[in-house]
Amino acid sequence: MSIKKDVIRLLETDLYYEIHGEGIPIIMLHGWGVDLNLMSGCMERFFEQYRYEFKRIYIDLPGMGNSNASKSIRKSDDILNVILAFIQEVISDRQFILVGESYGGYLARALLQRKSKQILGLLLICPLMYPGYRQGNIPKLKVLEKDNIFIESLSDKERSYFEYITIIQNRKVWERFKTDIYDALIKNENSHFLNNVLDGAFSYDIDKLEKPFDKPGLIMVGKQDTEVGYIDQFKLLEKYPRTSFAVLDKAGHNLQIEQVELFNSLVHEWLERLIAEL
Repeated sequence: MSIKKDVIRLLETDLYYEIHGEGIPIIMLHGWGVDLNLMSGCMERFFEQYRYEFKRIYIDLPGMGNSNASKSIRKSDDILNVILAFIQEVISDRQFILVGESYGGYLARALLQRKSKQILGLLLICPLMYPGYRQGNIPKLKVLEKDNIFIESLSDKERSYFEYITIIQNRKVWERFKTDIYDALIKNENSHFLNNVLDGAFSYDIDKLEKPFDKPGLIMVGKQDTEVGYIDQFKLLEKYPRTSFAVLDKAGHNLQIEQVELFNSLVHEWLERLIAEL
């Protein structure tokens, strides 16, 4: 399988990205304060077993991972402009599939508002509804499985990050959490750009569509998600008439590593619906 890793300069921002495979493009947008490994970690494991090939395009959002952010980037409107410039440069007017997680799901909906005719299908994983720290209907942390002996083997810092957000706290989930999420969080924890500059909100209503998005979609949320919850996302359903909505029990904000089999099964079913209409 071919993998391309590169940096492209767009609107004075150096954007790092990776392209895996060939075929119909899939644009992957990760969440706040992490990097593309959050998306490639779960999606590449899925595509190892999937029968069709796609061109999976992962980017580090401006100011995160290996991408910098120009001084002009102050809000999500500016982040979106960089993403739009990237799409124009890399795939031009070609149709594509769109995937977003958490803050990336917020950006994805703004992108869909601008590029709906070009988008073949949509997957939102624990999408952010309201910008800001734990806004909306957010449940309190409820740990449903914990290996106390293993947790005690972690450093204080590792344990703090892991326990803060994770519903299933064991070695298997930690190993995925560390490679896909934790390492990027540590790298970005003192980011002046994320902590003091970037306002995550858009200046307009991104969920106001000219017409409902009628292509195959999937929204997955965790029943125990302490970051964006699961109740507020129900408000999206009337705007996405062809979208399945799955609320996963025993899953928090990182449901893709806590409920791997369910995640893979749901993504498979979504792509099968999408492919049937190509």
